Amino acid sequence: MAQALLERMLEGRGVDGAIRVRSGGIANYARDGMLASLDARLALREEGIHLAEADFASTDLKRHRHLLAEADLILTMTVFQKQMLGAFAEAHDRSVFTLREFAGEEGDIDDPATQGEDVFRACRDEIKRCLEKSVGRLLMILSG
Repeated sequence: MAQALLERMLEGRGVDGAIRVRSGGIANYARDGMLASLDARLALREEGIHLAEADFASTDLKRHRHLLAEADLILTMTVFQKQMLGAFAEAHDRSVFTLREFAGEEGDIDDPATQGEDVFRACRDEIKRCLEKSVGRLLMILSG
């Protein structure tokens, strides 16, 4: 959801395509090509973002560590994910934050998987709020 929401925000600011946004997983169950869940797609649809099943696929960052080395900024949902990235040399000199940390807050945004539509909506709204709060900072960092 974060990738789709951020891409929409960047598009609204006229910088879509200028910044590459990529969703990646680091958990043991992360696999290349993992699709966005139906609940995530439905929650995004309520925001006017229509993702077809084939429009989005995640990347297993354990298998594609070069993406970490190429990233200007890495945002995670949880402190644990941030710590897991710290085990990879490719992430050592990268800017890595949790999304809430990047927005000037503390805490995690928990995975809503298997918890139903209301939890997905709440997660979507939390991600959107944090992105709206921090998109200006993101654009400043990435512009140089």
